[in-house]
Amino acid sequence: MTTNCIKFTSDDIETAKGVGSISTLNFDLDITVEPIASSNPMAPTHRVLGRSPRGKLVECGGIWKKQNKDTGSDYFTLTVRDHAFNANLGKAASQDDMSLQAIIPWGPKEAA
Repeated sequence: MTTNCIKFTSDDIETAKGVGSISTLNFDLDITVEPIASSNPMAPTHRVLGRSPRGKLVECGGIWKKQNKDTGSDYFTLTVRDHAFNANLGKAASQDDMSLQAIIPWGPKEAA
């Protein structure tokens, strides 16, 4: 598995399960993502699960579907709460497989 990517079970990311990893200078985390069925438009599309030090799967974040205000196109964001980590998901470099999504980190916006 490529670091900082999620491999989903299908191109329909919104309903697919996936596995991946996130590596930064501060943490290294293998993750599992599971879709969530909800009628709430503000709910995440997936829960993000990591492993505790004793090996138990623990919910640690989520994936949300967003819409670009300029283009109207959909995209997904990922958050890992305990590490204050935020990222967008996007097509992995040099890949035609849309089920393989790169985790593209971004930091919090600085106050103006």
